[in-house]
Amino acid sequence: MDEKKKVLIVEDEKMISEILYVNVTKAGLAAVCKYDGKSALEEALATSYDLILLDLMLPILDGFEFCRRFRQEKDTPIIILTAREEENDKILGLELGADDYLTKPFSIPELISRIKANIRRYSNEIVQNRISGEIMRFGDLVINNDNYEVTRGGRKIELSKKQYELLAFLAKNHDRVYSREELMEQVWGYDLVFGDTRTVDVTVTRLRKQIETNAAKPDFIQTKRGMGYVFVTEQKE
Repeated sequence: MDEKKKVLIVEDEKMISEILYVNVTKAGLAAVCKYDGKSALEEALATSYDLILLDLMLPILDGFEFCRRFRQEKDTPIIILTAREEENDKILGLELGADDYLTKPFSIPELISRIKANIRRYSNEIVQNRISGEIMRFGDLVINNDNYEVTRGGRKIELSKKQYELLAFLAKNHDRVYSREELMEQVWGYDLVFGDTRTVDVTVTRLRKQIETNAAKPDFIQTKRGMGYVFVTEQKE
């Protein structure tokens, strides 16, 4: 019998934590709860988990600092939990290495769907299998899939894990337009029932600011109105 996948639940509100625990275990996953960022970080670094469900507003060490420190050591998927009005928190969380977010209140079926999709993607290494070791060059933009490094004009560009995966996928499949729904499925590993396409837009926006000379007039990742995004290889003079 296969060992159960393990989820670390980091939530300081005991009632919410208990609800998460009950539903995660009911879905056939193992779960451990922590109630502050410091003890959660110690647990996450010492033990192997398949996914971390992380509230941002935590005592002792908040979710942002948790993400920053944890990403220096491990690439386990992280889903952050935010209040509906905290748009900037979602963006910052994604920048610090979270893979996705859910806004409170959220539905339990959506929660379980996203947890399982992230675990499946991480376990099967969906994106990494598709972008096997190679170096891709597009003008002065270099994407090195051997060490997951990106440079432009010789300058190293720091990207989050999800930004890198999206860039590598689009570059590998350059000059083909992908809808937001297709990118959710291919890069995030979600089915189309619960995939939130705003996640794609947020990641593209941050990625453009990192790799483009002018994010408002991108050279590479361009928008096709009503269709989606495309990585363009033929640059205009």
